[in-house]
Amino acid sequence: MLSSHRFRDSRHTKYHFVDQVLVRCPKCTGIASVAPVPAALVSGKASSSLFAPRRLVCRACGLARHATAGLRLFRGTGEAVDPYFGLPLWLQAETRHGWVWAYNPAHLDLIRQFVQAPLRERPPWDSKGRKMTVVARLPTWIKSAKNRAEVLRAIERIRSSLVN
Repeated sequence: MLSSHRFRDSRHTKYHFVDQVLVRCPKCTGIASVAPVPAALVSGKASSSLFAPRRLVCRACGLARHATAGLRLFRGTGEAVDPYFGLPLWLQAETRHGWVWAYNPAHLDLIRQFVQAPLRERPPWDSKGRKMTVVARLPTWIKSAKNRAEVLRAIERIRSSLVN
């Protein structure tokens, strides 16, 4: 990013953000974290971090769970859920157009930078690499300049939920 007036697509996909996912704890409804199980705890089996077993940990109530099932990325409308346990994401807010959501603060920050920039640069069409990045796949109503203020307000509501 050169400035707040220009956004250059970093070519990240949603897979860049699933290493740590913030969710609503099913026990106490506080912030819980879903992260890969450390490699030392995984018994002899090497796998990519995307499909590695996950652990849900809530620091507020002490809840801990493990998941070894595959990845189920959110593709629907409505409240977003995490790809491993199916729990509601912590970082989400509803607007009159739909839901704004992110897996973690880095994902939310990327969306915020994209939305607030009046100049959005994509990689050249003939360049090698990913074309359908996380910002390219955002819904049209999030990309629209006429909804910029509303989307940024929703992002600020989401960011303020991290401070509490």
